[in-house]
Amino acid sequence: MGFQEGSIRRNSDPIQVEWLGQVDYADTWQRQAQMAAEIADGTRPDTVLLLEHPPTYTAGKRTEDSDRPTNGLPVVDVDRGGRITWHGPGQLVAYPLIKLADPVDVVDYVRRMEEALIATCRDFGVNNVGRVEGRSGVWLPAGVVDGQLLPARKIAAIGIRVTRGVTMHGVSLNCDNTLEYYDHIVPCGLSDAGVATLSRELGRDIRVSDAEPHLRQHIIDALNGDLHVEKHELPEQ
Repeated sequence: MGFQEGSIRRNSDPIQVEWLGQVDYADTWQRQAQMAAEIADGTRPDTVLLLEHPPTYTAGKRTEDSDRPTNGLPVVDVDRGGRITWHGPGQLVAYPLIKLADPVDVVDYVRRMEEALIATCRDFGVNNVGRVEGRSGVWLPAGVVDGQLLPARKIAAIGIRVTRGVTMHGVSLNCDNTLEYYDHIVPCGLSDAGVATLSRELGRDIRVSDAEPHLRQHIIDALNGDLHVEKHELPEQ
């Protein structure tokens, strides 16, 4: 696929991982910024934050007015790429704060994060996940779930920023969260697609605590080059 072999990181020291539990979005954003500055300065090791957020809409730099919620709830406008999304309980969020090797390759980084998410989904038996050309994140093709025909749907989202060579923001994986909040926005600006959770796809409860150790290890392996980026392209949606 043309992506780098081996580690994408500038440093070879072990990655520090922190589980934060359920934490406020704005507070965590501020914490990320401080940690990213310290990593850029070489005073903190590469770190992955794992967490949940209380119900929160966040809007990336490409969000349009028509994407925004119709239920009157507030939106946090952020400096990551992408458009609007939702975070909340039952959704596993990972913020890798990683100093990337030169030359910085953002596409390779995103593909590695997608690979970690795909591997996590497959650990639980959701095997038909993959990438869709021109759309970030991890997807399932249109199909029947519980006797209902569903459109192509996103099970994991990605939105990042790289500043001074250090990654910020990251990925979210829907485990057993409600999908109700997505009904009031145009998720990621895609009106022709749906949203999925591991629990709904499998017909059994997959909690954040179940998925966390899997995603943790796959992210570390993807960053260090031990999990290789493979071709998982789904048909164009």
